[in-house]
Amino acid sequence: MHQQPLVRLTEITRTYPLGRVQVRALTGVSLDIARGDFLALAGPSGSGKTTLLNIIGCIDKPDGKPDSGRVVIDGIDVTEVPLHRLAATRRDTLGFIFQTFNLIPVLTAFENIEYPLLLQHLPARQRRERVRYWLDQVGLSDQARQRPDQLSGGQRQRVAIARAMAGEPKLVLADEPTANLDSVTAARILDLLEGLNDSTGCTFIFATHDPALMSRARRCVRMHDGAIVSEPLLEARAS
Repeated sequence: MHQQPLVRLTEITRTYPLGRVQVRALTGVSLDIARGDFLALAGPSGSGKTTLLNIIGCIDKPDGKPDSGRVVIDGIDVTEVPLHRLAATRRDTLGFIFQTFNLIPVLTAFENIEYPLLLQHLPARQRRERVRYWLDQVGLSDQARQRPDQLSGGQRQRVAIARAMAGEPKLVLADEPTANLDSVTAARILDLLEGLNDSTGCTFIFATHDPALMSRARRCVRMHDGAIVSEPLLEARAS
């Protein structure tokens, strides 16, 4: 039986006002993303990849004429849900990893990872167990009490990854997750993400212009001027 894709985008068009003109960020984008995929959205600045990531992440949506299209995530047509009511979908289905880490500076690594679990109203004991588990998974068990300014860039990104995974999302979205890291640290972060994809089955989508990340993706969807221009066939990674 054919499995329903985790994400289905159908003819997505998105425009934004810029002064007196409308700038088209996406033009007729259609894409299916399978459960367990490890996919890169690649393209230069202004290609539309971050806009598309924001639409998949329920941060933005096609907003009436001249915008159009449908976004279905885990069987739910989120384009029919008002933007202010999509918080529950983001909280329960999605995880986010950002280029600038977006950690809360006054909280420790432990508390940053715990924060989304508070929003899910998990009991305290379950929160503690889950945070400890993910600190161990990203190799930071001994850094739990450190604040972001006491951690290296790679360590901060590991905290951000643990925070994204702690809520047990079906889909993790990452916007340029290696852009602020040196090549050695970036490679270690990619090893970690690849391992989490294999071990958990969580779907990962990256917006990137990093060739190293593109080469590690199972799928690389290339964008230009708001449209998908190619999807080269990539060999599946060795299991």
